[in-house]
Amino acid sequence: MGALEFGDLPERALLLLDSPPIIYYIEDHPKFASRFEPLFAAQVAGRLRLVVTPITVLEVLTGPLQAGDEGLARRYRAVLESWQFVDMTKDIAESAARFRATFRLKLADAIQAASALAINAAALVTHDRDFSRVRSLRVIS
Repeated sequence: MGALEFGDLPERALLLLDSPPIIYYIEDHPKFASRFEPLFAAQVAGRLRLVVTPITVLEVLTGPLQAGDEGLARRYRAVLESWQFVDMTKDIAESAARFRATFRLKLADAIQAASALAINAAALVTHDRDFSRVRSLRVIS
């Protein structure tokens, strides 16, 4: 599996990150970290802007907190603070409900998709195939 294809995005494009790419990168997953590394390098270089949701914060911190690994939790917090954050709003919640009803997405995935559309993100970056049914959203995986 090669690196992500995102070279056609405009300079400073806004991307909403789903949790798996962050986990793979931060925890240096042996198979998937290298796939997502160029994305994070582009953000550091100022070519992309990354956004996360409350779902992402919840998902990436759960594992380290369950394991009692406060060092890893601090690494996640430091990285998350360098990105933009989209708050959950009533409109996003209603849009997520529509995604759940229409595409049978899991709650977390529906919130991610609704949040990406609400902020006019150029794409949602994930490693989850469930988003492929949402045609109104560009998905990079």
